[in-house]
Amino acid sequence: MTTMLKLGTRGSPLALVQARMTAALCAAHGWADGAVEIVIVSTTGDRVQDRPLADIGGKALWTKELDAALLDRRIDIAVHSMKDVETRRPDGLTVAAMLPRADVRDRLIGSVSHVETLPKGARLGTSSPRRAAQALSIRPDLRIVPLRGNVDTRLGKVTAGEVEATLLAAAGLDRLGRGDVGSAQPVGQFLPAPGQGTVGIEARLADAATLQLLAPITCPASFAAVAAERAVLDALGGSCHSALAAYAEISDGNMHLRAEILTPDGRERVTGDRHFAVADAAVVAGELATELLCRASPALRADFGR
Repeated sequence: MTTMLKLGTRGSPLALVQARMTAALCAAHGWADGAVEIVIVSTTGDRVQDRPLADIGGKALWTKELDAALLDRRIDIAVHSMKDVETRRPDGLTVAAMLPRADVRDRLIGSVSHVETLPKGARLGTSSPRRAAQALSIRPDLRIVPLRGNVDTRLGKVTAGEVEATLLAAAGLDRLGRGDVGSAQPVGQFLPAPGQGTVGIEARLADAATLQLLAPITCPASFAAVAAERAVLDALGGSCHSALAAYAEISDGNMHLRAEILTPDGRERVTGDRHFAVADAAVVAGELATELLCRASPALRADFGR
């Protein structure tokens, strides 16, 4: 094919790495070298760095400009970190493909290897309600300091001593060639955000040619696992201030889905899991979300609008 495919992405170093990964796969599956153009789209989430994302509009601030570019046909596909994509997508758009999932764990960046061994009253830099609540459930004495910016910015805050530690996604560090930075935390303590470690590609529902192009590059197991995690997220509701996690693993046609919800201070942590056939994921994800909410206190349910 000689038609130019316009690939939209944010301009952060990690987003560009993920865009190039996607472009290379598209080229390898039928699009000649040089026929994929990377188009950088500036997002509000990238421009506003001095406030927590939840305070200025949530995940949509990473995606709304890319959504508009897709709908206006300025780009043909948009590449996203799936943990940053809202569950309800605009009419006419669909997450059409997902690349093979990378390491889902969080890494602790600091002078120690585990949250348990941080100094008493240590400052932990994060703007993630999930990471903050999970850390506080282990170490209630920690002081949470809002921290945003790209990977180098956040690493620099630790180096400068503005915080004692921070938590970053292992997948992002690995993709940036920083796999030697930090210590991976156990999934049992830091269950990941829905979609963590996965790159998703969004396209227009009516663009049959592009959807056909994307079919060979998608990873079915990653797609099914992330769809289940996002179904839990959708059923729980909540806001960008809500602390929640979900992680699905697939083996031999069966899925193990884990999820949890927490109060912002980490004092209440409700966890659950289910084993089931992959084909039943949508139904079971909703049941698991309902179970968590039923077991939660009124205060925790209030964080999810229930």
